[in-house]
Amino acid sequence: MTQAPAAPKAARRRHDREIVALAVPAFGALVVEPLFLMADSAIVGHLGTAQLAGLAVASALLMTGVSVFIFLAYATTAAVARRVGAGDLRAAIQQGMDGIWLALLLGAAVITVVLPSAPGLVSLFGASDTAAPYAITYLRISALGIPAMLVVLASTGVLRGLQNTKTPLYVAVAGFIANAALNAGLVYGAGLGIAGSAWGTATAQFGMAAVYLTVVVRGARQHGASLRPDLAGIRACAQAGAPLLVRTLSLRAILLIATAVAARLGDADVAAHQIILSLWSLLAFTLDAIAIAGQAIIGRYLGADDAQGARDVCRRMVQWGVFSGVVLGALVVVARPAFVPLFTSDPVVQHAALPALIVVALCQPVSGIVFVLDGVLMGAGDGPYLAGAMLITLAVFTPAALLVPVVGGGLTALWIAMALMMSVRMLTLWTRYRSGRWAVTGATR
Repeated sequence: MTQAPAAPKAARRRHDREIVALAVPAFGALVVEPLFLMADSAIVGHLGTAQLAGLAVASALLMTGVSVFIFLAYATTAAVARRVGAGDLRAAIQQGMDGIWLALLLGAAVITVVLPSAPGLVSLFGASDTAAPYAITYLRISALGIPAMLVVLASTGVLRGLQNTKTPLYVAVAGFIANAALNAGLVYGAGLGIAGSAWGTATAQFGMAAVYLTVVVRGARQHGASLRPDLAGIRACAQAGAPLLVRTLSLRAILLIATAVAARLGDADVAAHQIILSLWSLLAFTLDAIAIAGQAIIGRYLGADDAQGARDVCRRMVQWGVFSGVVLGALVVVARPAFVPLFTSDPVVQHAALPALIVVALCQPVSGIVFVLDGVLMGAGDGPYLAGAMLITLAVFTPAALLVPVVGGGLTALWIAMALMMSVRMLTLWTRYRSGRWAVTGATR
């Protein structure tokens, strides 16, 4: 389709202000998230190697499980933002309450699965005999906090949809401080060991959920939204989130396949892969902040029946994504000689990581486009297309990655396959963006 002429300078400045106002606090909240695990690791690590290993296994299981339900934030953001754009705040908050009730139901279901199956799950992740008891203890106690974690996700989506990313930042910072204090007090002060860390984390999560619920409930009462569970609304939230669940599972599969292939390449390569993956995740936080702004802004424009405004701000966000990707890529190239030694002094691991980081750097502008358009299509409620696009990406990436040990090239070849994966994502998302079929207006899609 023919694209509209570029927005005038005043409109671009307005879009820039909208993007910055939402993206900067969102970035802060995203950066705080990994600090929870870092604090837990620092505190538990002084108990002993077996305890730290147990924490690593249990945390990996918890984070994998919770990340599957990230659609609670994404789908809720889009649905609430549309209602906000349509000027119906009561319906917007009601939509958010439906998402929160869905989070509670899913959290309860996860607990019933995790508590009895904890030993099997820990064994599946290959925990040693000495680490397994600590992993089981941490997993069972922390699992009690999963409903709170999912409520935090859904509530975050509500506030983002209401164009509020500052409150999630404040809650995340307060939650981190509370988590660190509780962990230190319960692990050492109360002498509970790794169980104290689990209780501290679960308590902090419930505290965060309570703050979110207080904010959302206050808004519901102010605008006359019902606090009671509505089965039809909960079902609609689940249906809207299902395609995003497929998308998330496909992405997780890609990351697991990449790690499995790296493991087949040898210890040095998988160690270097872990270092690069940690950097890749950090870079993703920066780009994801723009995507989160995109979810909220696009949903609001489409809810207000302003398809042209949605296209204009989308175009501006793509420019932001490309620029951010270029800057991040340049920083990776400049910093890579100093970055890798922070994690390892092994020259073999360093030798494997340094050329692969060049591939990561070159791919950052592509990543910028991918993250932005991913957020735009989520904000538009285009979940089915995102699910199909990610399945196509998985189908292309899998054989390319599995061929790496056969054709050679080591870790650099594996990250070239990752760059191919991002390129396929960009192609599928760009095709949808150019078609304009995502820009469906109205309070609901």
